[in-house]
Amino acid sequence: MIDPIPAVPHLEEGAGPGTAEELPDPEPAGDPVMSLQGVTVAFAGRKAVRDVSFDVHVGEITALIGPSGSGKTTLLRALNRMHDTVRTASVTGTVLLDGTDIYAPTTDPTLLRSRVGMVFQRPNPFPTMSIYENAVAGLRFNGVRKKALLDEAAESALVAAVLWDSVRDRLNAHASTLSGGEQQRLCIARALAVEPEVLLMDEPTSALDPIATKRIEELVGELKHRVTIIIVTHNMQQAMRVSDRCAFLLMGEDKAGELIEFGSTAKLFSEPSDPRTLDYVNGRFG
Repeated sequence: MIDPIPAVPHLEEGAGPGTAEELPDPEPAGDPVMSLQGVTVAFAGRKAVRDVSFDVHVGEITALIGPSGSGKTTLLRALNRMHDTVRTASVTGTVLLDGTDIYAPTTDPTLLRSRVGMVFQRPNPFPTMSIYENAVAGLRFNGVRKKALLDEAAESALVAAVLWDSVRDRLNAHASTLSGGEQQRLCIARALAVEPEVLLMDEPTSALDPIATKRIEELVGELKHRVTIIIVTHNMQQAMRVSDRCAFLLMGEDKAGELIEFGSTAKLFSEPSDPRTLDYVNGRFG
């Protein structure tokens, strides 16, 4: 059972559409950078996520919420083709990045992952590499060798990840010397260094203490002006604090995750269209 969120105005239980003044969905901050159209992910023929469609807009943070097993992480990993390495996995439907089908035969998965970065649940810096080498690892992988470019990118990314001031004098120290929260910010810096258009974040604070979590949340809020973010979170308070829009997923009768509702975070948490959304955000199941 998830923790209930603080009380917010919402439709009374049992109320139907039109029984309360509806909140309008605000206009998106920018054009769609990513569009999901009927996305289905299956493993060995068994669907894990079914027929998910919504747009992700430039300059916004989109949160994927829902109970464990509803397919949030599975869907997130499909957005930069991380299931390609799973022999039994198949992804159908369409995922467009700036109008380009990311699953088209002509799309290079390696280049795609430079445009759509990923930050995982647990900090995963390369422990035997220095802070500096971690920050520029993606650039080196992509063939950048000029030290001046690497130095500039490392500083820019570490500044963006609010880590530069605390590590500028120890860039050659191992990443393992950093705290958990600092390691996660280093992973964010590593993703930012290649200047992605979209940053995927899979429960980036679940392994962190409350102070580190607060810093990451503040960082996420600042980064949306630099990169469009899609974040998976089980924490309803966090979804309310950091996201502009939410996609609520729930496991269907066939055990596949399905999209129940998508819209502005304010509307989804106060006046959702589906009673199942209301139950979930108020902690009545999950």
